[in-house]
Amino acid sequence: MNTTKQRAWQHALEGFTPQLFKCFRGYTTERLTKDIMAGVIVGIVALPLAIAFGIASGVSPEVGLTTAIIGGFIVSFLGGSSVQIGGPTGAFIVIVYGIIQQHGIEGLAIATLIAGLILILVGVLRLGSVIRFIPYPIIVGFTSGIAVTIFSTQIKDLFGLTTEALPGDFIGKWSVYFESFGTLDWATALIGIATVALVFLFPKISKKIPGSLVAIIVMTLVVYLLQRDTTVSGLETIGDRFTFSSKLPEIHPLKLDFATIQELLPSGFTIAMLGAIESLLSASVADGAIGEKHNSNVELVAQGVANVVVPFVGGIPVTGAIARTMTNIKNGGRTPIAGLVHAVVLLLIMLFLGPLTAYIPMACLAGILVVVSYNMSEWKSFLAILHGPKGDIVVLVVTFVLTVMLDLTIAIEIGMLLSMLLFMRRTYLASDVVRHDRVVPLDNEVAQTSSEEPLEVPQGVEIFEIQGPFFFGIANRFEEVTKFVARKPKVRILRMRRVPFVDATGAHNLAIMAEKCRAAGIVLVLSGVREEVHETLEKSGIAAQIGEENICRDIHLALQHAHTLLQAAPIAE
Repeated sequence: MNTTKQRAWQHALEGFTPQLFKCFRGYTTERLTKDIMAGVIVGIVALPLAIAFGIASGVSPEVGLTTAIIGGFIVSFLGGSSVQIGGPTGAFIVIVYGIIQQHGIEGLAIATLIAGLILILVGVLRLGSVIRFIPYPIIVGFTSGIAVTIFSTQIKDLFGLTTEALPGDFIGKWSVYFESFGTLDWATALIGIATVALVFLFPKISKKIPGSLVAIIVMTLVVYLLQRDTTVSGLETIGDRFTFSSKLPEIHPLKLDFATIQELLPSGFTIAMLGAIESLLSASVADGAIGEKHNSNVELVAQGVANVVVPFVGGIPVTGAIARTMTNIKNGGRTPIAGLVHAVVLLLIMLFLGPLTAYIPMACLAGILVVVSYNMSEWKSFLAILHGPKGDIVVLVVTFVLTVMLDLTIAIEIGMLLSMLLFMRRTYLASDVVRHDRVVPLDNEVAQTSSEEPLEVPQGVEIFEIQGPFFFGIANRFEEVTKFVARKPKVRILRMRRVPFVDATGAHNLAIMAEKCRAAGIVLVLSGVREEVHETLEKSGIAAQIGEENICRDIHLALQHAHTLLQAAPIAE
């Protein structure tokens, strides 16, 4: 009994080994050196981004750093990708800020915890590959919408505007901006615009050193010197708005109750969905760069564990970061060791250099986030989809507009609903029911040929063919087509060579059809049933209802069987 249980556990855990534990086979000192160097560089790159994402999300800079440290460490330690770098990302800014406004920091922590549990469940159920089927127009739509929203939230700090409390909605925010543009602070605006220029242009000088880090160092020095040696004022820094703590994060217990969980479940689901999409997209891009294949289920479990842990230390949602992951790859990182080193580097910076972040100008962080929003905008993909099918355009535009104007959760839900309706319509139009008076002999029932020779159909035999999935839409159409048959045949052959699957509605309609045929004295014969479809018919009891002898491998055998049935009970003239 114990052996059986052990085998069951081994089978359950098979395929869930983190990539870190696979990388030590053949690991060399040279490989370790490259991973350490890559980890150090990624840690430096992640520093300004973690601070900027934390502040933009409505929390303090050390919360962004804490998330990058703990979340990034867990993702690298347990993940299914060799090079994935985890941490806070721009994609979460909008939803995190919205949750904090409605439910506070405690509500965000609970929503993140819920998201982590959902991600673990999705990974354990081996549903990682399903995430890849989320339609591309939805991904581009909400990503572009998030980019526009992030850009909109940075205008005040970028130009040093003096405004009242900004409203949460997009139109209201921009109305306040236009009314307050006369309060623009030119020194702040120059710092912000110079930051954007530096981040954009510095890669042309050196791709090894991140432009965001150079911008922070240069602009912090400029602002420090201006404040010390000139009369320039109004240049707000992180220290003017936040108090930075260089201590290790403390554990924060969460107060969970059913009502709060129920209220925050939609937000948790959105965080989980967004985290899964971004993480697996980042891992897939990394696969193409290093020629490996990540384990999506292990990756989702790792992301889930990270999001379960970070709320207890005051962190915000964690996901795979494409930019940092690609930086890791470009600098020689090839194993999760680089990701672990990146987390350690950030920890050391926070403990020993953390107080220096107080001098970073807010306009500089705003400029960095403006560049982040531009990189997130997917504007080339957006324009490409606008030249595609009308259905994809509708999904894209609706998702984009809802993300900007209303809420990311609503945008994803409506986008998925529209995509499912579009898929069902396309499948319905692609599927068809064809009535044959003469059919073509094929050597292979599933194969298709360009030239077809007619095959005589004896009197009393009627042939229909279903082309495409036998799902609820085509099942109902089949019933409509057969209603218009004036003369009842003795044998009705249903060709199913091009039916890849049968859903519950299709199976139910097939059972009703078999019963109606039996009541009318018609023998129903199935032709070219694929193995997976036959298995569905067996499990639902339809194969027994029709009779295994009436399920034929191809049209030749079906017609031969029809001849036999006609000879046993000839058609009356």
